[in-house]
Amino acid sequence: MLEKNIPVLYKKSCAVITEIDGDKYIVKYCSVPKTETKPAKYDTQKVREKDIIVLPGKNTTIEKMLSFSDANIGSKISECHELLTSDEETASAPVSLSEMIELVDASLLSDGSWSLFDALTKSFFFRLDEEKFKNGELYFVPRSQEEIDALKKKEYEKEHEEEFRAAFLERLKKRQLDSESDLKYMSEVEAVALGKTDKSKIMSEIKLACTPENAHKLLLDTGVWKITRNPYPLRWGLSMKSASESLASPPQEERLEVPGISYAIDNEWSSDPDDAIAFDGKYYWVHIADPASTVLPGSSIDKTAMARGATLYIPEGASRMLSESALADYALGLNEKSNALSFRLLLAEDSSIEECVVLKTVVSVKRLTYEKATELKDSPELLPLFKMAELNAERRRKNGSVEIQLPEVHINVDAETKAVSISPTPHPLAAEVVREFMLMAGEGAAKFAFKNQIPFPYVSQEAPSIPDNVPDGLAGEFKLVKGMRRRSVGITPSCHSGLGLGMYSQVTSPLRRYGDLVAHEQLRAFIDGRQLIDKDTLLERIMAGDEAAAACKKAERKSNLHWTLVYLLQNPDWTGEAVCIEQRGKECLFMIPSIAQQTAFVLSKSVSLNETVKVKPSKIDIPNLLVTFKEVQ
Repeated sequence: MLEKNIPVLYKKSCAVITEIDGDKYIVKYCSVPKTETKPAKYDTQKVREKDIIVLPGKNTTIEKMLSFSDANIGSKISECHELLTSDEETASAPVSLSEMIELVDASLLSDGSWSLFDALTKSFFFRLDEEKFKNGELYFVPRSQEEIDALKKKEYEKEHEEEFRAAFLERLKKRQLDSESDLKYMSEVEAVALGKTDKSKIMSEIKLACTPENAHKLLLDTGVWKITRNPYPLRWGLSMKSASESLASPPQEERLEVPGISYAIDNEWSSDPDDAIAFDGKYYWVHIADPASTVLPGSSIDKTAMARGATLYIPEGASRMLSESALADYALGLNEKSNALSFRLLLAEDSSIEECVVLKTVVSVKRLTYEKATELKDSPELLPLFKMAELNAERRRKNGSVEIQLPEVHINVDAETKAVSISPTPHPLAAEVVREFMLMAGEGAAKFAFKNQIPFPYVSQEAPSIPDNVPDGLAGEFKLVKGMRRRSVGITPSCHSGLGLGMYSQVTSPLRRYGDLVAHEQLRAFIDGRQLIDKDTLLERIMAGDEAAAACKKAERKSNLHWTLVYLLQNPDWTGEAVCIEQRGKECLFMIPSIAQQTAFVLSKSVSLNETVKVKPSKIDIPNLLVTFKEVQ
C-alpha cells in the first residue's frame, strides 16, 4: 500500500497521491500547464497502483514538484555522465533514478525528483530504459559519445532549419546540391516524379511547375537520380515486386493422363512456360497451366491478381501477377509431369472447330525454343502441328483477319551495370504455329462456354477500316495499324474481326493475365459442378482486371521507351536505318526497325514510301520521353 503525499508518474507526467480509496488512489496532476498569462490548472483521477510509478521522495505536493527549479541541473547531469562513463563497468549499465539523485544532488529527493526525471528524459546524456519502465522501474542508461553527438547535431539542425532550408533552395536553383542532408529535402520531389503526389513546396518555391516530368528532370539535373532510374511502373501505381502470397500445392483430384509428349514452345529467355501443344492422331491438344485449381474466385490471391491485372514485363525483369513460387508447381515442363487445364480440339480439314472439350489433365511436356521447333518442323511429332497452324491462318484470312508485322525488339538491362542492349525479336515459323493454336484454344473455349451457357469473358473487335490502296512493306503495315479498332472485353460473344473469328476468348495465360485466370475459374467451376460467378459479378471483375492490365501495358511501353533512350545515350555514336512509312507534306514519318521506334522530320530531299535513310539522335529528353533524329549526311 502506497502512502499519501508521495510523488508518482501518471502517464509519464508528474502527479502526487492525495487520497487513498480502498485499493485505489486519487492522484492530482497538472491538466493545463502554466503560461506567462494564465495559471496552471490541476485535476484529479482515481487510478490503480499498476497505472502509476512511484518517484523517490515523500511529503510533497504537486505545486511544489512543478515549481521546483535548479538552474544547474543540466551541468550536474553532464558531470554525472562523465563520472559513470569513465569506468568501463558502469559506462553502459542502467542506473536507477534513486541512484541518480544521490549522484547528481541528494537535495533533489525532497521535491525535485520529477525535475530530475524530466531533465534526464530530455538530456543528450541519458536515455530512459523503456523495458524496465514497462515493469514500473525507473532506470536510465548512459549514452555513448556517438549517440550524444548525433542528438546534438539533430538539435542544432532543428534550431537552424529555416537557415539550412534557405541555403538548400539557393543550391537547388543552381542545381548544385553539395551535402548529404540535401537529400532529405528531395524526397518530396521524388514523390512527384513517382506520381505519389502532385504537390511539392520545394518545387513551388523555386517556381517550377509540379509535374512528374519537371520533378524527374530536377532529380537528374541535381544528380539525385541517374538516367537509369525508371519511374514509370511506380508512376502508374504498379508494384515492382511479384505477388507475395504463395499458392497452395495443386490438389489431389481426378485428372486424365494424356498420352505422349506435348511441346511448350517459347522464346529462349522465357521463364514462365504456361502452354503446350500436341496431336495424338485424332485430337489436337492445347494444354494450359492450371493455377485456378487452387485460386478460387474472391480469394485473397484472386483479388491481388485482379488488382494487378497482368504480369508486368519490363526490361529490368518481371513483376508477376501470381507469386514467383507458383511457377514451380504450375508452369508447364518444369517437372516430369505437369497438371493442366486442357482444350481437346476435334478439327475439320480446314481447321474449323467441330468439337472442343475442356478437361483436367496430367501431361508430359518437353520445352523447345522457337528456333529449335522450327528446325524440327518436318518431324513426325511437329509436322501435323505446323500443317494445321497453316490451315488455321488461311481460314482466318478468308474470314477477313488482318495480319500485321511491325518490327519488335527485346530490351535487356544488366542488373549490375545497367548497360542496355537491344536486339531484334525473331519471328521463326514456330512462333506463328504457337500463336495459331492459342487462337484455336480461345475460339474453342468461347464456343464451349456459349454452348454450356457459362458466363464468360469474351474478347471482340469491330471490323477495321482498311483503305484499298495499302502499300507494300512497312508503310503498308503502318497503314493497317491505323485502320484497326480497339478490342472490347465483355460477357456477350461477338466477332473478333481482326482475328477473323466469330467468337473468341483469351484463356491461354492464367499465370500472367487476370482475364484468362477468371475464364479458367469459370471453366473449372463448370467441370466440377460448382456455382459459377454470375454475369454482373463477372463483368465487374473482368473490367477491373482489364483496367489494371491496361495500366501494365502503358507502363511497359513507357519503360521500353525509357530504356531505349538510355541505350542511345549510352551509345552516342549510334546510327540506324529509318524507313519512310508515311508522307506528311514536307515532313515524313519514319520507322527505325533496329530500335522499334517512330520519328518524324523534314528531309533535305524527297523520299518515297519504304525508302530508307540513315539517322542518328539529335536530342534526347529522358524526363519527357522524347527523342528527335536527323539524317546522317
